[in-house]
Amino acid sequence: MIVGAGFAGYRTARTLARAARGRADITLLNPTDYFLYLPLLPQVAAGILEPRRVTVSLSGTLPGVRLVLGEAGRIDLDARTVHYTDPEDTPGTLTYDRLVLAAGSVNKLLPIPGVAEHAHGFRGLPEALYLRDHVTRQVELAGTADDAEECAARCTFVVVGAGYTGTEVAAHGQLFTDALVRSHPLRTGMRPRWLLLDVAERVLPELDERLSRTADQVLRERGVDVRMGTSVKEATRDGVLLTDGEFVDTRTLVWCVGVRPDPLAESLGLPLERGRLLVEPTLQVPGRPEVFACGDAAAVPDLDKPGQYTPMTAQHAWRQGKVAAQNIVASLTGGTPRPYRHKDLGFVVDLGGVKAAANPLGVPLSGLPAGAVTRGYHLAAMPGNRVRVAADWLLDAVLPRQAVQLGLVRSWSVPLDTASPELARVPGGRERQRQTAGSAPEPDGTAVESAVGGGGGEDTSRTITSPTPAPVKREPAKRRPGHAADGTAVESAVGGGGGEDTTRTITSPTPDPVKSEPAKRRPGPERGENPPGSAPADNDSTPEEGHH
Repeated sequence: MIVGAGFAGYRTARTLARAARGRADITLLNPTDYFLYLPLLPQVAAGILEPRRVTVSLSGTLPGVRLVLGEAGRIDLDARTVHYTDPEDTPGTLTYDRLVLAAGSVNKLLPIPGVAEHAHGFRGLPEALYLRDHVTRQVELAGTADDAEECAARCTFVVVGAGYTGTEVAAHGQLFTDALVRSHPLRTGMRPRWLLLDVAERVLPELDERLSRTADQVLRERGVDVRMGTSVKEATRDGVLLTDGEFVDTRTLVWCVGVRPDPLAESLGLPLERGRLLVEPTLQVPGRPEVFACGDAAAVPDLDKPGQYTPMTAQHAWRQGKVAAQNIVASLTGGTPRPYRHKDLGFVVDLGGVKAAANPLGVPLSGLPAGAVTRGYHLAAMPGNRVRVAADWLLDAVLPRQAVQLGLVRSWSVPLDTASPELARVPGGRERQRQTAGSAPEPDGTAVESAVGGGGGEDTSRTITSPTPAPVKREPAKRRPGHAADGTAVESAVGGGGGEDTTRTITSPTPDPVKSEPAKRRPGPERGENPPGSAPADNDSTPEEGHH
């Protein structure tokens, strides 16, 4: 029984299936029917790759593995059962002889006012699709804005976290918006502005300093405003207040400060290391030899660095998945399990175009050679869709990108605080959300200021005693269409991805109220966008809610 189909879970399932050859019952529990190749997600947001290119079918590439769609909710280790809920909210139970916990990670939250409401993460396909539409919309609206300040705010994009993901998002984003303004010219002398923030001393702090300098130089040459030693102190619907005191007017805040283990690991009541399950070098949970854990959800001892644990990277998760499968086979056949030991093969960072930073086998590269190595590595590492990905890269090199909004994912569908970034929230659907500890101000009014670290998931925080920031002043809410006094029901027909809507009045008796559960707090809708069941906004000039 394998919980999760990320890098660790997918590799475990594939290795087990090849070793078993039909002699074992292998079940894979996952919320989606695909494996997501996360390193190429920034290229989806930038319009280079189509979404399906970075998804690999589980049933199509894992013969002999039974796929069960659902999210694990409770695991009974004594009864050896996994309780889950499928996409249609139907509960189910699965039993196991061997269990592999590979639930992965989710967006890391820090106790910074306004971030949970106004920022969006970058851990799943829905978030990438949302960012692509959102950036396109902001540039299009900026091109027709009468006010210069509004135009500048819509064309300012703030990325927090200068690790792998944040650096790639900013690098690809600047190229993407520069291409968009060719079709939607801005005011004279104005161009899109991207800010990359981090409290670390340099970009990509977890990499060799030479690679860091290469990435920093490429970003600055493109016009990205790289600010090290700076982070967000407060986020509002109109912009972000930085730790250096500057307020930046923006409608876009992308949260790439790192990840935290899936809350499922904490729910087991087993020993943890910063939210990760403590395991032995063989990836077995102490006292539970039938339970294995790998990937971001497991704290795996680094045998080459005593006292430390392997970082939460895809490279480690992929290799740990293979070792977990081999040790499961050993436990069933009487073999000897082997410990996880790794050898650093180097890192690659795609900076868009022909630019990249790479150090294969410790050899630092930049420019075109690094770009070729980076794309070659991704094609070799992907378990499928190689030809389609290569074809999209070729088309992007010779054809202009399509600057259109699909309108498939809305702001409220991809909240930052979610335990399921791989799933977009749907109307009336079940929400599996857990609040991050310390995400709210202290009850005594002490404001907690957090310094955001690099993309490796580290952070440092310090408590500063000061009055809790005053709430942002908002205009009084206007009466929204709903039911007229005479019982006339107002039906709202929501339009396309551009956010337009039309309303028509239908004279009919008001239906009886339906008893429902109390509504959970959700991020506000986007400008021109209505959550299901809500009335259209009165004031079309209101800035986008749920965004900054």
